[in-house]
Order: sequence, then C-alpha cells, then structure tokens
Amino acid sequence: MTERVLPLVVRIERAAPPQRTDALEAAATAVVRLLDRAQDGGEWPDEVAEWQDGRIRKVVRRARGAEWRRALALPGITVTVRTAEVRVHPPVPLDDWPRDLARLQVSGTELFDDDAPPETGPDDAVLWINPRLDMTAGKAMAQAGHGAQFAWWGAGEADRAAWRERGFAVRVRTAGLARWDALAASGLPVVRDAGFTEIAPGSATVVADAPWLRVGVPEV
Repeated sequence: MTERVLPLVVRIERAAPPQRTDALEAAATAVVRLLDRAQDGGEWPDEVAEWQDGRIRKVVRRARGAEWRRALALPGITVTVRTAEVRVHPPVPLDDWPRDLARLQVSGTELFDDDAPPETGPDDAVLWINPRLDMTAGKAMAQAGHGAQFAWWGAGEADRAAWRERGFAVRVRTAGLARWDALAASGLPVVRDAGFTEIAPGSATVVADAPWLRVGVPEV
C-alpha cells in the first residue's frame, strides 16, 4: 500500500494574511468536503480510501500570488471562511508530491486573531484545541482537520446530510483549562498527534464535539 498524505494549502498574502481562526475552520471544512466528495463514486475515491487506511497524515503549506494560482490549477477543492482561503488536494504519495505543491513552504504559517471569535452554539460542530500546547497555525490547521475527520466518521447519514446543508461548517476554539480537562475525559473523540513536528508524540491536540457525537457522553 502506498503511504499517502493530504496536502492543504493556505493562502497567505503579505498585505492581507487571514485570521488564525478563519484558517483553522477553513482547513477543517475542506477536509470534510473532500471526504464527502469522494463518496459513492465521486472524485478521487481510490486515493482517499488508501489514505484513510493509513495514518491520515495532513501537511499544511502556504502560498501567495503565482504560487496560489498554480495550486488552484491542480485538482482540489477551495474553501473560503471569512478572511481565509484554503485548498485541499486529493491525497498524494508521501514521497511523490506534485511539483507545484512540493515547492511550497511549510514554515511561515503563523497567524493571529485580531478579535476573540464568537461563542459557539449547541448545534455547532466544534473542534476544541488543547490550551496547553503551543502550535503554529499550520500545525493547528492539520490537527483541526484530524478532528473534523473524526466528526465525519462518527456521523450517520442523516447527520451528514444536515451538516452538508450547512456547508460542513465547523467552529474551532481553544478550550479553557478546566473545559479541556473535562472534554478530554468525556468520551468524545480525541486527536493524538504522531509527533512528526512541533509537539511530543501522543499529545492530545483536539477534541471533536458535535451533536451526533454526544450520545451517551456526559454533559461538559
């Protein structure tokens, strides 16, 4: 089996970088839209199936100007969330990326929020970030993508249909310390990082929370 990785490209123009939360939410939504499109004879089913049989590894790279236009010319899906544009491409072999993606930089994906994001609602799909970890925006985007994938896996057909009607909208928030501890122990899906970059192997990075994931889970 070929080991595959999912490429995510975030547009970061010098004059107008996206807000951090917008970029995280765009990445998470992009992953789910790709999974949805690969279903039932859709696009890239073999690549997606082979990737999901492995480590569901994701790599985030940045692009601007001509780099971004070249990324747009490759197969993929572009998701826009407020100030952020993220393009997800079908999974590629770990050691055989398309040239126009391989040449993009991984570093330089640190982003910031000018204002605190709004409170989440009870019907939102929310990805809670571990407040004890210091992750670049690129790293956090990949982790949010993992969490969104867990939420997708845990959804039934009716849940997916309702989520699809909302454009697979996802909220990404950093939990407070007490809330994180409760979430991590609640039985909701927890993302644990493989430790390739930035943080220690096995670190809990994200808890995925959505109405369909809360069945039998104590209230947090």
